[in-house]
Amino acid sequence: MTTATPYPPDPQAPRNELPGRIMAREMAEQPAVLRRILSQGAPAIREVAQQIAARAPRFVLLTARGTSDNAALYAKYLLEIRLGLPCGLTSMSTTTAYGARPDLTDVLVITVSQSGGSPDLVASTRAAREAGAITLAVTNNPDSPLAGVSEYHVDIMAGPERALPATKTYTASLLALYLFVEGLRGGNGTAAKVLPDLAERLLARQDEVRSLAARYRFAERMVITSRGYGYPTAKEAALKLMETSYIPALAYSGADLLHGPLAMVDNVSPVIAVVTDGKGGEALRPVLDRLRGRGADLVVIGPRSHVERASAGFVLPTEEVAEELQPILEILPLQLLAYEVTIARGQDPDSPRALAKVTETR
Repeated sequence: MTTATPYPPDPQAPRNELPGRIMAREMAEQPAVLRRILSQGAPAIREVAQQIAARAPRFVLLTARGTSDNAALYAKYLLEIRLGLPCGLTSMSTTTAYGARPDLTDVLVITVSQSGGSPDLVASTRAAREAGAITLAVTNNPDSPLAGVSEYHVDIMAGPERALPATKTYTASLLALYLFVEGLRGGNGTAAKVLPDLAERLLARQDEVRSLAARYRFAERMVITSRGYGYPTAKEAALKLMETSYIPALAYSGADLLHGPLAMVDNVSPVIAVVTDGKGGEALRPVLDRLRGRGADLVVIGPRSHVERASAGFVLPTEEVAEELQPILEILPLQLLAYEVTIARGQDPDSPRALAKVTETR
């Protein structure tokens, strides 16, 4: 039987006795990071948003890779729903491999990157600026090459992140992007003030997550689904599970799941549903009914009313949290789940095989 690593880990314990100690410590830092952004970073983010709003961009393109790509997808939902601005996710190879040079006059190009160091992100952002775009870099490194080639920069203020799986930089990116979008629409982002305390309470419920992890220790594959604002959470959770535990985890929009992939779900297939309390959760309801009808091992991350109708789950405090802010909380138990499953399988989530902290794609 594998013994779970203490959370947060004991910093005095010998190095070789603490697999996952860095990831655990960085997950535990997230409430403090959220507080820092709200208290120290929000004014600068609002100022950048006001300057960009004055230029009235007609369209938004979002550029990112990996975990940052999931944060960018969250921003796409925010921008389209809250501002009515059409958005697209870029294919960087059109610029870096094919040399395309579209006219980007009056287009806002937002590039999200934890390190700000990937060559394709830097090259595509430089090309976008040369093509007339308003360029904004959202990074954890204001001295990065990406920040240097961008006209504007937002610092997510997460502090150094050493574990290969990104945790605190993901939630920091979400909050920074939320505050930026609120700034574009003239808002002050005060609805986000509830997040740090709620995040602290969620992270303290590790024992609940550890019991869920026991269901997936020997899983051969997993399906994670959601709709609306929760869909980026599903994608990020799948990425975390794959890169730490090596379990193939497939993330689908609930609508896409019904268009074919539902056929692979049976009574031994573990399915995690991220149910955002709001319109996204309502849109997911028929999908949950179909999954229950197929006898799926359904675990729900979301409101109590949905968890009670599932095989198991984790109740989120959604009553006082706006739907668009819930993804910042939804991902926390799923980060813990990836950590706990990986520990239970005898692996070290700090150092997934074949991965590097800064991935230099071109």
